[in-house]
Amino acid sequence: MSILAPFLAFLLVGAFAAYHRLRLAYWAAITATLLVACWLLGANPTATIIAAVIVALIALPLLIPAIRKPLITAPLLTFYRKILPPLSQTERIALESGSVGFEGELFSGDPDWNALLSQPKPELTAEEQAFLDGPVEELCRMTNDWEITHIHADLPPAMWDFIKKNKFFGMIIPKEYGGLGFSALAHHKVIQKLASVSSVVSSTVGVPNSLGPGELLMHYGTEAQKDHYLPRLADGREVPCFGLTGPFAGSDATSIPDYGIVCEGDWDGAKVVGIKLTFDKRYITLAPVASIIGLAFRMYDPNGLLGDTRDLGITLALMPRETPGVEVGRRHFPLNSPFQNGPVRGHEVFLPLSQIIGEEKGIGEGWRMLSECLSIGRSITLPSTASGGAKMGAVVTGAYARIRKQFGLSVGRFEGVEEALARIAGKAYAISALSQATAAAVDRGEKPAVPSAIAKYHCTSMSRDVVKDVMDVVGGKGIILGPRNFVGRAWQASPIAITVEGANIMTRSLLIFGQGAILCHPWVLKEMKAAQNPDVAAGINEFDRNLFGHIGYAISNAVRSFWFGLTSSRIGAAPGDDYTRRFFRKMDRYSANLALMADISMLTLGGKLKFKESLSGRLGDVLSHLYMTSAVLKRYHDEGAPAADRTLLAWAVHDSVHQMELALSAALRNFPIRPIGWLMWALIFPLGRRAHAPGDRLGHRAAALLMTPNEARDRLASGVFTTPCENNPGGRIDSYLAKAVLAEPVERKFLKALKTKGIEALDFTSQLDEAVAESWITAEERKLLEELRAITLDTITVDDFDAHELRAASYYDRPQASDGSRAAA
Repeated sequence: MSILAPFLAFLLVGAFAAYHRLRLAYWAAITATLLVACWLLGANPTATIIAAVIVALIALPLLIPAIRKPLITAPLLTFYRKILPPLSQTERIALESGSVGFEGELFSGDPDWNALLSQPKPELTAEEQAFLDGPVEELCRMTNDWEITHIHADLPPAMWDFIKKNKFFGMIIPKEYGGLGFSALAHHKVIQKLASVSSVVSSTVGVPNSLGPGELLMHYGTEAQKDHYLPRLADGREVPCFGLTGPFAGSDATSIPDYGIVCEGDWDGAKVVGIKLTFDKRYITLAPVASIIGLAFRMYDPNGLLGDTRDLGITLALMPRETPGVEVGRRHFPLNSPFQNGPVRGHEVFLPLSQIIGEEKGIGEGWRMLSECLSIGRSITLPSTASGGAKMGAVVTGAYARIRKQFGLSVGRFEGVEEALARIAGKAYAISALSQATAAAVDRGEKPAVPSAIAKYHCTSMSRDVVKDVMDVVGGKGIILGPRNFVGRAWQASPIAITVEGANIMTRSLLIFGQGAILCHPWVLKEMKAAQNPDVAAGINEFDRNLFGHIGYAISNAVRSFWFGLTSSRIGAAPGDDYTRRFFRKMDRYSANLALMADISMLTLGGKLKFKESLSGRLGDVLSHLYMTSAVLKRYHDEGAPAADRTLLAWAVHDSVHQMELALSAALRNFPIRPIGWLMWALIFPLGRRAHAPGDRLGHRAAALLMTPNEARDRLASGVFTTPCENNPGGRIDSYLAKAVLAEPVERKFLKALKTKGIEALDFTSQLDEAVAESWITAEERKLLEELRAITLDTITVDDFDAHELRAASYYDRPQASDGSRAAA
């Protein structure tokens, strides 16, 4: 034992120092002190000397800069430059355009949870709340989604006028330009509420307030451009769209083939320098009704009118619809969710340089503009749309499952339906928290490139899962379209959100971890910049500082991963209350796991990592679920840690933990360098995988929350349009829940009488007459049962139509042949 003591002291102090991230000098001093103690206490002298030599061989070269920099840092810098993946100009701009918020802590392996919990609670101003309670509520009441989607394939004129009059298109435009000047949180809340009743309305309002002319002008426009366009956009005199995607450049926006040639031309009766644009864009939302078209193109100056550079880069311009040569094509028809969407084309359309956003300063800056603004716009519209739909689906389906009965039981009491209801409840809670978290990041002044990608991908994907489960629960009510259907159009529209603003497959496999591994990592971007520093001495100094910080960080995460795996994250300090502290400890573990895997992957695969999309996607899943869990824990504490919400919180956290372990397991089992994968498995899962999906008992409680009036359910429903009215079948069903619960004891008594008392009547009304006459129920109880029958009928009834009502109206405008058939459109 005396032989092992010095080496045990060496290892234990090293592990302790790594776990707590002590400086190398402290580790060396503590280890030296313990080795002296071992010597004095009679440990084997030879073993103690060997341990001391090992400490000296590690500490001295690393602690003395004159030895470390020329002998260690410089060679490593040379090697690093060889394995450093090349960054294109567009990738560099994308990285520089985003900022890092709390997601950076998740890459640290030791997140500062107090920094998260101390962030201000997102709250609306009185003016913003009044807008939600007034114009937004009124617009929801005006919305008849069946008429919009089936009859008009558009918003009716009265709704367009209302939207423009109340400045829905100007929510993000500052008040000095006539807009509402709302926060990102208010923007999120408006879109969420509109989406709960109609995705067509929410997209119509959302697009002008997302990436487009308004936001681009606010950040990059000249004062003259702002003064002219922003007031007109705010009050609806101008309806904007933005043309980015084309047939040959979808997700790869940097390769757009649309071009503009610098030349001279006529504009407003004068000869000016401008550009002749040739372009072909498709999938452009609001294009069919837009009066001002934003356009992304590559700008060329072959004749040197602006200088010596021929390829000036991606540039953005504003193009009035009436500009000669502009062709706004016929409408696209996106999956029976007919928001205004269509192609825009043009051949040699002349615009003056004054129509470039930012004028001459904006030439070639288009990709930077798009990268910086996309992270803001993508943080709001699609996550908020997903949140509105998921929350509305959750509360309405919960009510439906309580009211709808089969075999004498509410369908929600069957365990198979309970499983679906639990997923609906837990995912709606997570989506709501995640979408609000990204909006709050924008309000804090961040440009959340990575969180916006996380929110877009996971909110829309989980929302699709929610609507799938809703369709399964409501059955025929969901598949028969008509004015009474509250979910069919949401089911049809769910792939749209998956596809737009960056396809989800690409977002997951390329963007989340691809950006996060560099942008959020505490050392990698610093090392890359140091390696590219043209000043050799300064570069070595910077690289030295960052490299050894990174090495210590990597060792720490290896130790922390192993320790958390051995203890199942049950030991260690953590914030939160008695209920959530265990969740924070779990997040510490997976943060260390992610950081370790990211480092090993980048070190061993180098530039090849960007082509390992399956690995990147799985590591992106870990980062995403860490961020999502942070959002739900933040929401829970912001709302005062209500005990009633613990079921939803626990379901969301356990689901994310399970998904993280699945992702880590798949990444390790498929790691390209198998021995490295085996080693990391031993560090990350020393006792094997232990996390499981949310269990049945937790699922039972989550489902029960949706089917019973309670404060947790009310909080989940907050911010969606549940007002019962003729145009809102979901709101009516939700309003029936309390009445159905109140009537259930009477219903059970009545059904028992039917079975045991020998009631002879066959129809419902006669049965009630007999039951009252025999005093089996009272007259008041009869009224409850009649009301229950009426609300049940409204809940389960579906629509039917005459055949001609289902044909497009334009069908009757076509020439009719002698056999009664109609000509093709």
